[in-house]
Amino acid sequence: MSLLVLVGWTATAVGTVLGIPQLIRTARTRNIEGLSLVGWQAILAINIGWTAHGIRIDQPPQFMASALSLVATVPILHILSRQLRRRTLPAFLPGLGLAAAMIAVDQFLGSAAYGLFAIIPGAIAMAGQSVELVRAPHVKGISTASLLLGALNQTLWAIWAVMLQDSGSMIAILATSALVVFNVVWYVLRRMGLRAFFSPTAEATPFSSELAAASAETP
Repeated sequence: MSLLVLVGWTATAVGTVLGIPQLIRTARTRNIEGLSLVGWQAILAINIGWTAHGIRIDQPPQFMASALSLVATVPILHILSRQLRRRTLPAFLPGLGLAAAMIAVDQFLGSAAYGLFAIIPGAIAMAGQSVELVRAPHVKGISTASLLLGALNQTLWAIWAVMLQDSGSMIAILATSALVVFNVVWYVLRRMGLRAFFSPTAEATPFSSELAAASAETP
């Protein structure tokens, strides 16, 4: 087995399970403090878009990891929409639309163009989570295991992309790595006691009072 294949399948294994701890935590507690609806909508697009890209470039590790990640992404997004009093289908539509755009760019403009375009959902997912880490009153809804596995997964895919010399993968993965590092560091600081910045008030966010009440009832 070549080193490229080993790294690819290791990244596949990590990518397949990284959302499971978050799914278990969210399903068990219904606590979504610190989770980003916009971020998970972008993750849905990422899972679908990279599944299609992996199929196009004939790389089973990439499309299997992305496809299997949907097992966690879909129910998490569903729970988020329910907890925020949103209808489920409209909550999924932005991610599905962005995924369709990713696939179209990949098919008609090629891998390099796809890599540049794929930075958009990657940045949205990471930045959406970054915003919530900074402004959410609490971050107890975030799974530490999933966050750390996500950072490990990003590192493995970056190594794999460089080894494969696939321009699309290298551009997209390396461009979002800084946000991944920021999220891990900021999450650790929040759990150590760092206060929230720019925290929304109940008047500014119509769902904040319901979310606060639901969180207070969470065991």
